[in-house]
Amino acid sequence: MSSFIKDVFRVGLSNFLIIVSGLGTSMLTARYLGPEKNGIIAAILVYPSLFMSVGSLGIRQSTTYFLGKGLYSETQIKRAITQIWFLTSFSCFFTCFILVYYFSSSGNNILWALLALIPIPFTLFNTYNSGIFLGKNDIKTFNKINWIPSLITFLGTFFFIVFFKFDISGYFCALILGPIFISFLLLFKNEFIKAFSLKFDWSIIKSMLSLGIVYAISLMIINLNYRIDTIILDKLSNTYELGLYSKGAGLSQYLWQIPMLLSTVVFARSATAKNDFSFSLKITQLLRLSLLIVGVLSLILFIFGRCIIFILYGYAFEGSIIVFQILLPGVIILTLFKTMNMDLAGKGKPWVSVKAMLPALIVNIVINVILIPKFGAKGAAISSTISYSVGGILFLYFYSREIGIPITQILKFSISDLDVIKYLFKKLSNNHARLPKI
Repeated sequence: MSSFIKDVFRVGLSNFLIIVSGLGTSMLTARYLGPEKNGIIAAILVYPSLFMSVGSLGIRQSTTYFLGKGLYSETQIKRAITQIWFLTSFSCFFTCFILVYYFSSSGNNILWALLALIPIPFTLFNTYNSGIFLGKNDIKTFNKINWIPSLITFLGTFFFIVFFKFDISGYFCALILGPIFISFLLLFKNEFIKAFSLKFDWSIIKSMLSLGIVYAISLMIINLNYRIDTIILDKLSNTYELGLYSKGAGLSQYLWQIPMLLSTVVFARSATAKNDFSFSLKITQLLRLSLLIVGVLSLILFIFGRCIIFILYGYAFEGSIIVFQILLPGVIILTLFKTMNMDLAGKGKPWVSVKAMLPALIVNIVINVILIPKFGAKGAAISSTISYSVGGILFLYFYSREIGIPITQILKFSISDLDVIKYLFKKLSNNHARLPKI
């Protein structure tokens, strides 16, 4: 438990930095660009962010699985993922350009489109290689790949938008800096540059792609469920409504950093776990703890949502308040999925999520088409909450069947579920007691 808590604490610190950097970036774009320009940004970025789940081909997950199970050596996997990255970067860039240019309402601005797509090959490189660190349970290095780009993006946004006043182009420039920095860091410091080779081991590449594509399909459906409202808003409403929705939805989704705090560690350890059933029992405990924390925070945020929106984004985003509040119940229920999915994905069973999220996606599309023309951002929020609820409840059912633990046992809270928090506070207190007194 001690090493698990240490990993959770490290990921928690990383997620805290991601949240602070993300909120800072979101606040700057809201106050200096306004709702309509934020809507333009959301409309352009939706396709690259969505297609990244397909372009990543599930390589990070399959890398973690194969390395964690010891099926291939680190050198073999490094060589395979760099070769896959080289082949996919160009296809992803070209495909995303077509999607942005022809399907986004703001994609006819070539400069914005190209700036939004430049991070793709670097982000793919970082995503592929981060699986190496998860497979080795090197959570410390994995965290750096996540929080450093967020911090650099925040600093870049400040300089390009506030100081240089480059407007929308400035924000897209800021998005480029973080992925490039991490890519060069990985390339030389972690010696990934030695992995580039023209000697192809097709058996490894085929194995990684075979499992990775299943992960990719799963991730595509999951991310499409998060992004489809943005796409339909862009088509059936306007950039002002899209800007309001993007801020409300973005703020509510920070609550998922709590289950994601656990999920990163869960996925890495699930891939190396010797006793799958025993490990899943621990996951159900973490699930109940996540639901408790997310539920309490959601209630607080619902009560103080108006003040939070005004403080962060200003009065121009008053319409984001109702979006934020409507989304909170769905965010709570989808916490079920966010926590449990990483357990099954770490066991090499990503297809289970498809059975839950595909029906949720269909529900999301139908309700969005009905509600968005009449209610705009509010209609998208209602649709997402219903969809998240469907996905979370269905996945709970499938997870229960897959691991052989009844739903009542999964959800039954006990006072022992708080042991993780007690243990963490005890460790922090002990560390504090050992500090030299001044």
